[in-house]
Order: sequence, then C-alpha cells, then structure tokens
Amino acid sequence: MKSIINNRIQIVVHISIWILFYGLTFYPVLNDTRPIPSDVFPKLIVIIVLFYFNYFYLVPEYLLKKTVLFYLFLSLGLLIFSVYLLNHFFPPRIPDNFFIQQERPRGLGFMPFYRTFVNLGIPYVISAILRMYVEWKRNENLRLSVEKENIKSELQFLKAQLNPHFLFNSLNTIYALSVKKSPDTSEAIVDLSELMRYMIYEADKDLVPLNKELDYIKSYIQLQRLRLSDSENVSLKITGEDRGRAVPPLLFISFIENAFKYGTDYKGKTYVKISLIITDASIYLNVKNKIGIFREPTKNSGIGLENIRNQLELIYPGLHNLEVSNDGQDYEVSLTIYQKQSSL
Repeated sequence: MKSIINNRIQIVVHISIWILFYGLTFYPVLNDTRPIPSDVFPKLIVIIVLFYFNYFYLVPEYLLKKTVLFYLFLSLGLLIFSVYLLNHFFPPRIPDNFFIQQERPRGLGFMPFYRTFVNLGIPYVISAILRMYVEWKRNENLRLSVEKENIKSELQFLKAQLNPHFLFNSLNTIYALSVKKSPDTSEAIVDLSELMRYMIYEADKDLVPLNKELDYIKSYIQLQRLRLSDSENVSLKITGEDRGRAVPPLLFISFIENAFKYGTDYKGKTYVKISLIITDASIYLNVKNKIGIFREPTKNSGIGLENIRNQLELIYPGLHNLEVSNDGQDYEVSLTIYQKQSSL
C-alpha cells in the first residue's frame, strides 16, 4: 500500500513539473498573443526525451554508481549534441526588420545555441536532482525498515529470554507451596496458567492495553502472596486512568519480580511497595523493597533487569527515565515513561 502511495506521489510530482514548465514556456506567447515559434514543439519533445533518459538510465547507471566525472562529460556531450541538432534542423527565426533601428549585436550567432543549451540543461538538471532524491528517499525508507525489523527481532529475543526466566521463578513459587503442602497450591497453579495465557497470547504484540498489563501484574503479585509467610508489607497502589493507554507487554514485571526475589528475608518477611501513577503525559512506576539476606549473585540473576533496560532503550529512546538506588538497606527503582503517540 505504501509503495502505491509513493508511486502516486511521484506521478503527481512529474505532472506538476511539466505543467509548470509548459506554463512558463507558453505564458509569454499567449499573454502577448504572439505566434508560437516554430522550434518550440521540437524543443519540448527533446527536453522530455532527455529528462527521462537521464532520469531512468544515466543517473542510475552512472551518477548513483559514483562514476560522477564520466556522467558529467557524458551529460555535457549529450546536451551539446542535442543543441546542435535542434539549431541545425529547427533554427530560431528572427524577424527581418528586427534590427532596422539598431545594429546587429556581436555574437548573435552564439546566442541561439546558448539559449537552447539553457532550455535543455535546466530540466536535465532537475531530472537528476529528482531521481537522486527518489533514490535517497527509497534507501532511507529501506534503512528504517531494516532498523525496525532489527529492533523487532531483538525485542523478540529479549522476550524469549525473559519468559523462561519468569516461568522458572513462578515454578519455584509453586514448588515452595507444594513442599509446605499448602492448600493454596492449586490456586497458585490456576494463577500461573492465567499468567502464561497472557504471555502466550498477548506478549507477542508490540503494544497491549495498559489495563491488561496491570491485571497481569496483579495476578503475579497474588501468586507471590500465596508463597509468602508474611505479606503484610506487600502493597500495590495504582492511581490514574488506564483506559485508552497502551504499553509494550511485560514492561514492568522484571522490576516487580526482582523486588520479590530480593525483598524477602530468610524468615519469609517481605517488604515490597509498588506504586504506579498514570497521567496524560507519562506513566510513573516506583518499586521499593527492603534488601533481604545476602544472596550470592548467579550468572543469570540479573537477566530480567538487563533485558528490560535494553527494551527501554529500543522502544523509548529519549522518552524514558530510569533511576535505581541502593543504600544497602533499601533497593528502589523509579521509571518514568513519557507519552508516545501510539495508544489503544
């Protein structure tokens, strides 16, 4: 569809160029009710032939392939040859009494050649500029398309890493419940199935409704509450209107998951405070947790946070602010995402 629109735009541009050129050519003649010079129509035919020969062949074959010097000599020779043919077969006629009152100026014999060269040269140069712009625009669109595909592929790769990481942690939660023979184990399995359904059917999209992402976060927190022996200090506060807003799927979960992972001490007491503020201009997420008992970091322990950092750079370049603080007792993440044009 985009290529059809671009082709139509090019057709309109070409038609506009010829309307403008023909208008400038015939306006003085029609305005002064003078007879049309005999060489006008042959000259216009040669201009059109040179214009499109240059546009479709010379520029792509020589100028765009960096053989600039050869292209310039070839173009100059072609223009001079065309001027010679036009002036030889269709010489401009000057009225016999044109120089009765004045002397014939010197160099008059050269003037018709000069005027014809200028008349042919200007459209010729315009055709080169127009074709170079079209090629530049096409290459720019191709570059943007490739860049977009690369970003999309990288995001898919990041999500492929994130999903198994999330599943691993969730299964650990259910395993902990089963070891304790908790009656909440079946409920946890149902919650996990709902989370997995969201990840399978929604997480492959570029954007999802914000309210669905919030439901996903609520389900995840509920699953974590079932695992914890003390969840009194676990809170989620959401303010603002979420309808009509959209975000990339799984955008916030890594920060929340990390808070639960490191915000629980060896006694099972957890301190995790999650606040999400939605305004017309931005979405603000704050996640704060007490740092529990020291754990030896593993090779993959930071994969979720690292992935979400990369996603933010890819999706919101220059449109987000991420701050992380760690004073040894509290770990806090503050993320602000500024409103983009796309929404659901």
